[in-house]
Amino acid sequence: MNVFGEMLIGSAALRGTNGAIRAVNPATGETMEPAFGGATPADLERACALAWQAFDTFRDLPLAERAGFLEAIAANILALGDELVERCVGESGLPRARVEGERGRTVGQLRMFAALVRSGDFLDARIDPAQPDRKPLPRVDLRMRNIGLGPVAVFGASNFPLAFSVAGGDTAAALAAGCPVIVKAHSAHPGTSELVGRAVRQAVADCGMPEGTFSLLYDSGREIGQGLVCDRRIKAVGFTGSRAGGTALMRLAAARDEPIPVYAEMSSINPVLLFPAALANRAAAIGSAFAGSLVLGAGQFCTNPGLVLAVDGPDLDRFIAAAAVALADSPAATMLTPGIRLSYEAGIAAFAAHPAVRIEAHGRAGTPQQARATLFSTTAAALRSHPALRDEIFGAASLVVRCPDLATMRELVELLDGQLTAALHIDTADHAEARRFLPALERRVGRILVNGFGTGVEVGHAMVHGGPYPATSDGRSTSVGSAAIFRFLRPVSYQDFPEQLLPEALKPGNPLALVRRTDGVLDAAA
Repeated sequence: MNVFGEMLIGSAALRGTNGAIRAVNPATGETMEPAFGGATPADLERACALAWQAFDTFRDLPLAERAGFLEAIAANILALGDELVERCVGESGLPRARVEGERGRTVGQLRMFAALVRSGDFLDARIDPAQPDRKPLPRVDLRMRNIGLGPVAVFGASNFPLAFSVAGGDTAAALAAGCPVIVKAHSAHPGTSELVGRAVRQAVADCGMPEGTFSLLYDSGREIGQGLVCDRRIKAVGFTGSRAGGTALMRLAAARDEPIPVYAEMSSINPVLLFPAALANRAAAIGSAFAGSLVLGAGQFCTNPGLVLAVDGPDLDRFIAAAAVALADSPAATMLTPGIRLSYEAGIAAFAAHPAVRIEAHGRAGTPQQARATLFSTTAAALRSHPALRDEIFGAASLVVRCPDLATMRELVELLDGQLTAALHIDTADHAEARRFLPALERRVGRILVNGFGTGVEVGHAMVHGGPYPATSDGRSTSVGSAAIFRFLRPVSYQDFPEQLLPEALKPGNPLALVRRTDGVLDAAA
């Protein structure tokens, strides 16, 4: 399977005619072939019409068929082999091992959702049987299940060209929920997007899914992305990217005649809290591990540790010294796009010029196309007085804040925006103090870690990759793990329905052998 520069609208592959997009190899600055034409409003209309036509048929398919479709996508992605890996490396600048690992995560997500669909647990089937003899009033028969929202628009992410893009977590969750998907490919990796898109389209054909179950569009500007969000047939949006981009989509969605949810993952500095006993006993080890987390993937993870809070003193000095030694030996890295690198360098320059900020360490210098890690420090008073110091620098940069005491650390936690993660480094002697921080952290953070760092997001059933704004647009949700499916579902209740009209999931006798809740009590699957 080759890259042809084509978008995919249902079963059709065609070249866009609305401007052109070319990938740039971030390691060399060279333009990659072929060019990808942007979609026109007519192309957008066709994709949305097909998705809407497919919705009722797709969501009503037997669960086993929907699960098999997800598994077929996974198999087709693996079958792309080295062609996908090499194209992705060229378009992203990511090392081969990282891309191969991300491909494994992408395939694993699809298979996890397939298993969830087969189980039927996401339907959350509930039955309150009629009680005609209840006094003073009889009770009606009520039965409830979840159904898909409708067609979903997914915006590919720059930093995860596989796991958060064409067949990534948003797409997998939406398809699992029974929602057709239209992907707006990220302009940084159009060839990778086409390859994966063709793998999805082949699965649509091989599994007999409705034609409009999946489409892939390119946008040479903003017209198509904005048009997707505004189209009346789109019922939800998945986005991973900048705060500016996410909030722009939120405004568009809220201004519609029928507002829709936008599930946007945006901005997080993921505070690391170093407690006194842990710092006294393990300062050097924590500092070295912190540096390794900071430079992972050139710092281009949304869970990158961008802020460190600790009580000032010799133990914190030892932490900074160990981190500085590790960073000094870390090579410069190619960032995902030239634009991301320039933005990172601008953020570094702004912090370096701040009168209350000190540079503690740099990574090794590299080529003009590469960026090096930087560690800064400041005071609690400066962090409190200068909100700009609490902004995210997307890349391998972090700010250590020297606090006079633990009470000040708690005050600073209260100043922070919503976050994806927070990490507590504690020993047994720190437990009582750490407990005092938990209420504030729970109000601000989606995932709280102990003696680790947020980089590395396990794909599982108990994972939360989300958090209050601006970490995400809706802190009640997660974009990773099986619970991500609930973003694209809504409940429907059926009152006094004859058995012949009930959905299979709610019929007497439990024909799908689901775990259902009857009168508030979970029934074992038949």
